[in-house]
Amino acid sequence: WPGAIDAGQISQVISNLAVNAAQVMERGGILHVRGENLILDDGDDTPPTLEPGRYVRITVQDEGPGIPPEIQKKIFEPYFTTKPTGNGLGLATSYSIVKNHDGYICVQSPPGEGATFHIYLPASASESVVEPEAKRPVPRSERHGKILVLDDEEVICELITYTLTSRGYTVADCRDGKTALQMYKEALNSGQPFDLVIMDLTIPGGMGGREAVQELKKIDPGAKAIVSSGYAMDPIMTQCREYGFCGSISKPFDLAQLEQAVQEALSS
Repeated sequence: WPGAIDAGQISQVISNLAVNAAQVMERGGILHVRGENLILDDGDDTPPTLEPGRYVRITVQDEGPGIPPEIQKKIFEPYFTTKPTGNGLGLATSYSIVKNHDGYICVQSPPGEGATFHIYLPASASESVVEPEAKRPVPRSERHGKILVLDDEEVICELITYTLTSRGYTVADCRDGKTALQMYKEALNSGQPFDLVIMDLTIPGGMGGREAVQELKKIDPGAKAIVSSGYAMDPIMTQCREYGFCGSISKPFDLAQLEQAVQEALSS
């Protein structure tokens, strides 16, 4: 059935689950993805937060070692992670996206049988698929630029890099503010400066955009930076220009929002 969804955001959910599966299947394996139509009633099998009705259920199943029972209830919590280099935002972001779609996401993981994630999304009332309104194509000349991405979440860096490089931009990424500043300085000295920096507001255990943008302005007073964060009501997000940024974008964002923010920043 068709669903009234934001395609970019649901794609991010699937990407997050796929990246996690690839990381846990260290020796390889198959990632099974399937979709099905469901009519939920008030029975015991209906997820507790969902109203009865028609749903599309997307199932993502890996062949990894599984998730221990004692941590299954924690995996969607922000910053909870079992990975040495992880930050625990991938599944938390996925949970937020699905919840904002009036949906539900859960995991089943019998010992030694991998992890199976179920995503429930409300089906549209209409049976027909509504084609999205065509967007005005962006002239190729507007899509040239060199962009640096600062974000400690690998999935987000990969999504931003893939999206922007496919649209003609040159993109580099890093995981902490100090590295970003060094990369910016080296590019500036080489005569091939970055045109824009996209900065995560906070980096757990490191320098995030909050501090990095101030140091960036010392290196290059004319530097352009966008701040990105899941904390949409943070004063820096709502009044970004007062803190040295030329734009902001709230997580989770879709790909169209990302490209629009980049274009507006580059033309500012």
